[in-house]
Amino acid sequence: MQTYRIIGWILIAILVAACDKEKDVLPPAELVKFDATIRTDQVWSSDVGGGDGDVLRLGLQPVLADGRVYVAGHDGDLKALELDSGRELWRAETGLRLSGGPAVGSGLVVTGTSEGDVVALDAQTGAEVWRARTGGEVLAAPVITTEVVVVRTVDGRLRGLRRDNGTEIWSYEQQVPRLTLRGNGAPVVAGDMVVAGFDNGRVVALALASGDLLWNTTVAPSKGKTEIERLVDIDSPVRVVGPDVFVVGYQGRIAMLALDSGQIWWSRELSSYRGLAVDDDALYATTADSAVVALRRRDGTEIWRQEQFLRRSLTGPSLSGGTLVVGDFDGYLHWLDPATGKLLARAKSGGGRISNAPVPAGAFLLIQTDAGDVQAWRADALGAG
Repeated sequence: MQTYRIIGWILIAILVAACDKEKDVLPPAELVKFDATIRTDQVWSSDVGGGDGDVLRLGLQPVLADGRVYVAGHDGDLKALELDSGRELWRAETGLRLSGGPAVGSGLVVTGTSEGDVVALDAQTGAEVWRARTGGEVLAAPVITTEVVVVRTVDGRLRGLRRDNGTEIWSYEQQVPRLTLRGNGAPVVAGDMVVAGFDNGRVVALALASGDLLWNTTVAPSKGKTEIERLVDIDSPVRVVGPDVFVVGYQGRIAMLALDSGQIWWSRELSSYRGLAVDDDALYATTADSAVVALRRRDGTEIWRQEQFLRRSLTGPSLSGGTLVVGDFDGYLHWLDPATGKLLARAKSGGGRISNAPVPAGAFLLIQTDAGDVQAWRADALGAG
């Protein structure tokens, strides 16, 4: 199965626009000069180690908790940093090839590995609390509650592990197609249930305590003559807002589901493996060909579409400080107006490809490049102190 996933990612990198042969030979869009309307500054940076993460496309990104930034590098280091300054508070050397996370909660920092290990550290000190083995590579952040740590693995499983010692409480499996994209969306906890998307285009909700299936909804049915045409992976986290679940998949649909039943309230054709951001009125998605699209939350009507970044392998979008932010394959960050899609500012991280969405952190925006460079950025109106 691992072989198919790796082959799948290579093929998609080459054929992501295969439905339109003209797009196959088009280069990434060139960045156009413009007059910035906000000022951006890099506040601090820290190296957590990337190894060959720029090739593997890992699920590693910073997470903020209690004024600390927790980061994991593919080389095996986990670090806690002070948010305001980037000062290192502790560093732990796990000796593992970290690939998904970290997650923080209930006093733990938890991350997963390329070999299927899950390791939990004390959030205050970095001391190891437990290690557990799973059956597959971890390419998404776990989710932590007071009793359970839920882990998504590439073998199509969700596993519930005891928070105090890592022993498995329950396991749930969905069939994995022979050919899939490389990547998984992190599970999301909503009350007493956990919700997650799978590589076969389904979204499921499970009882958090027992792993019992509550509902199972096909968002994007597989169709087409070839395995590439039948790819319908949901490789980004669902977004749960009140009673609604928002989800998007590759070569599939963007949809709103009912949290209590999984019923689809509306859906629209859209292809994405990068993910969603949601505010009070709109959904924002990065499409497979790197357009950024805003849709009305209540019915999925398109509001605007920004196509200046086509084929630049954009990250999923993040809402930060009244702006919408995406990163790209060349290490650029782009700030957009959420109301119109207009470009507000651009900055070069200098740390290589950015594969995972920027992380809002109060007045800051956090990124982690595939090379393991962690940075904090700040955006202000021009002329502001």
